[in-house]
Parts: sequence; C-alpha cells; structure tokens
Amino acid sequence: MIMCNGKKHTRWNDGRLPCTQRQVQKLVHHAWTKPKEEDKAMRAKRTGTFVVALLAMITLVGVSPAWTQEKPADNMQIVRDKIRADKKLVVAANMQLTESEATAFWPVYDSYQKELGLLRDRSLSVIKEYAANYETMSNETAKKLLEDHLAIERDHQKLREAYLPKFRKVLSEKKVARYYQIENKIDAIMKYQLGSEIPLVE
Repeated sequence: MIMCNGKKHTRWNDGRLPCTQRQVQKLVHHAWTKPKEEDKAMRAKRTGTFVVALLAMITLVGVSPAWTQEKPADNMQIVRDKIRADKKLVVAANMQLTESEATAFWPVYDSYQKELGLLRDRSLSVIKEYAANYETMSNETAKKLLEDHLAIERDHQKLREAYLPKFRKVLSEKKVARYYQIENKIDAIMKYQLGSEIPLVE
C-alpha cells in the first residue's frame, strides 16, 4: 500500500510495461531495505515503468544527428506527464510514508519537482543543441555547451541544498536521507542512459 497525495495505491494498470534492463534494476535495487519478495517484485515493476517512460522521452528528444527533427510539442508533454506520475509512484513505493508524513511531504515534493523540471528542460535544450551541431562542432560551440552544462549542474546542486531544510521540516533525518538517495538513483539512471547514447565530441 502506497500513500501518494492522500490516495492509496496498491498496483499499476495492467497495460504498463515491465523493465527489462539489468543495469537499471541494479541501480534501483539498493533503494529497498529487505523487502518481502512480493513487495520487491511490485517495486521493480513500478521502477521499470518509470524507466520505460524515461527512455521514451530520451528517444523523443533525440541525441544523435539523425534525430534532430522537431517532435510534436503535445507528444513531448504527454511523455513528461507520464514520467512525473510514474516517478511519483516510484518515490512513494520506496519512501514508505505514514499518512501524516505523506500529507506534509507531497506538497514540498511537488514544488521541488517543478523546479527540477525547469533544469531538465535546460538539459534537454543543451542535448538538442549538441545534436544539431555534432557534425560541425566548433571550439566556440563546444565551449558554450560545456559552460551551459556546468551551469545546470551548479544550479541543480543549489536546488538540492535549498530544499534540504524544507524536507527536514516534514520528515525525519533518516527519511530525508532516504529520499535524497532515491533522487540520486533516478538521476543515475538518466545519466547512465544518456551517457550510453550521446557520442563523444569529434
């Protein structure tokens, strides 16, 4: 049973896809603390569904020169909405919040995710610009893209630090640490997949 925005969730819809990537399963495995076998299977399925949506978004964005065509904005928004919803259930499944904790936690979480989304959009813009310039990359463009990437990384760290006191107001220190671990693992999944898709500068 999962508490998410005051609602109880017990399972996924039957039509959602399971995860088939061993690397992803290894990344999320340690987010679980000695779960029962049925709980472990359910969490793997939830995490797998989130990863499928994430990979779909990466595919829509495109990271190679052959994928630089513009994609419909409404399709991208659908994928973004699905990723947000699936991620929320992954977080809920692993946080094991009480009803009172959930009531206090989710508004802070939603606010944090909104600001994270702005950073993700900036990252996707950098990836698109990289793809568009990959075959004709100049030193000036390479410098700009690297500086843009590092600026996003710095802003991400500032955001994490800015929200730490807010999460500490609504959760115990152990659960705050657990949440930040979950975010780190999700971020690692994204970086792993992007790293395997984006070619090195020639």
